[in-house]
Amino acid sequence: MECRRIMLAEPLRPCEGTDTLVKAISIPAEAIMGEPIGAKGAPLYTDARHYCEAGVTTVLYGAGPHSLMEVNAHGADEHLDLSHLRAETEIVVLALKDLL
Repeated sequence: MECRRIMLAEPLRPCEGTDTLVKAISIPAEAIMGEPIGAKGAPLYTDARHYCEAGVTTVLYGAGPHSLMEVNAHGADEHLDLSHLRAETEIVVLALKDLL
């Protein structure tokens, strides 16, 4: 039996400027959500890794609970509470306002 690699998907890794984006998101997120958020990894397959590899500062941040299992991510009944979406939209707006 032969085994060969047909694709290599490198993970998203921190790149130059990541700390700046994390800080810009973390400050309003803590104020709005009432708890600190930290930078952490997630077992996701994302095209964001290509941006970092090309030198574009990239982080992933999204609305919803703390885990993919809580929202049944990629399942037939994947869902999101609208209050989370509103809060996360406000967080991103405040982060962009700070960065720009």
